[in-house]
Amino acid sequence: MNRLRVRIGVLGLALLAGFAAPPAASSALPAAPTATATGVPTAEERRLDRAAPQEILRRSGFDTVAPEFARALARAGSYAQAERIVRRQGARLWQRAVDRVQGRGPAGGDLSRDDDRPLYWARLGMTLEVRRWQPAFGVTDARRGRLLDALERGSRGQDAVRYPPRDRAKRILVTGFDPFTLDRDVRISNPSGATALALDGTTIRTAEGPARVEAVVFPVRWRDFAEGAVERALGPYLPHVDLFTTVSQGRVGRFDVERTNGAWRGGFPDNENVSSTGTVPVADPAAQPQWTSTTLPYARIVAAPTGRFPVYDHTAVTEIPAGGADPVVRDDGPTPGSQARAGGGGDYLSNEIAYRATLLRDRLGLGASLPGGHVHTPVLEFGPGNTDPASGAVTDPAFVRNRLDIVAQVRAILTVAAGSGTPAVGAARRSLG
Repeated sequence: MNRLRVRIGVLGLALLAGFAAPPAASSALPAAPTATATGVPTAEERRLDRAAPQEILRRSGFDTVAPEFARALARAGSYAQAERIVRRQGARLWQRAVDRVQGRGPAGGDLSRDDDRPLYWARLGMTLEVRRWQPAFGVTDARRGRLLDALERGSRGQDAVRYPPRDRAKRILVTGFDPFTLDRDVRISNPSGATALALDGTTIRTAEGPARVEAVVFPVRWRDFAEGAVERALGPYLPHVDLFTTVSQGRVGRFDVERTNGAWRGGFPDNENVSSTGTVPVADPAAQPQWTSTTLPYARIVAAPTGRFPVYDHTAVTEIPAGGADPVVRDDGPTPGSQARAGGGGDYLSNEIAYRATLLRDRLGLGASLPGGHVHTPVLEFGPGNTDPASGAVTDPAFVRNRLDIVAQVRAILTVAAGSGTPAVGAARRSLG
């Protein structure tokens, strides 16, 4: 991820994760997305039949999720009943994944508990069942699409953000991503998704007292972001939290706190093998800035001993200077009047979620009081001797150790960020129950 144009290099597990489209200045959120509703499996769902996903599901006990869901859906006598089933079982999948990672209940198999992949593959099994479902009472594509959207939101924790009423603890919101570049190596795990599962609903102890963490996960799909997935998920909560951090997989061997985010999509294919190039599509594009900036306490984060990986204040961007025509790399950030071609987090979905979330922060009038921005984790690497996607194991001791260390270091970074004298956010934010 040199100059982090987010081109996933040779070692490339670099998850340049998602982008968050901000609502218009009025704070109106976009309409719900139109999910793909045909009976034909998506590119993501077609990978389910490969050996590695099936092994991951079997060794975690999540291989029963889709069949049980299909049986429940088949018993639905009306669309309303089907909708209740989808919402309930989507939320149940999220909670089951969180519980497994956090050590509650049976492991379901010998796959390490910290693994984020059972959630990803089980969700795809469920969406495939919704796509195939043919009830006697009939269902339109629009209604099937609404079921798919409800399933996505519920199984990603986006409907489960809960901060206790009158809680005196700080409030932190964290995002993660699905695995990606799966046609290169279908075994891939995403440490940002594992982090979200490990931290969701937990309390961390900071220099300024306890902080409650809530987490959500996003897909690696251009269309979901263009349709407002980030705004709908984050918009209701940003006015009520004390700090937010979007997280994704980035460069090899290092953490980066991304200083600047750019309004540009570079076109790298997503999990549906779809490309998108051009300006990040947001509401009210006439008022869209080319750049947004972090408000995380990056200097304090970089200086703190948070774990075994080095942490950098990453300031480089790629721009077309004012009056110019060709992209130029700027190590110290953008120049006035320039056009974005890559933020610090590149030009893929990592940059875009950072751009959208921070733009949403600013459009909600929170830029002066709400610390928020993007953290890139190290690439999650398999151990030596297990680098061949065709014949390698789905896990190994080094792979597990690397993921656990990355998750622990994200927790430490949040502890530093939330305890660094971040601005008080007032009683209005404390009112969210």
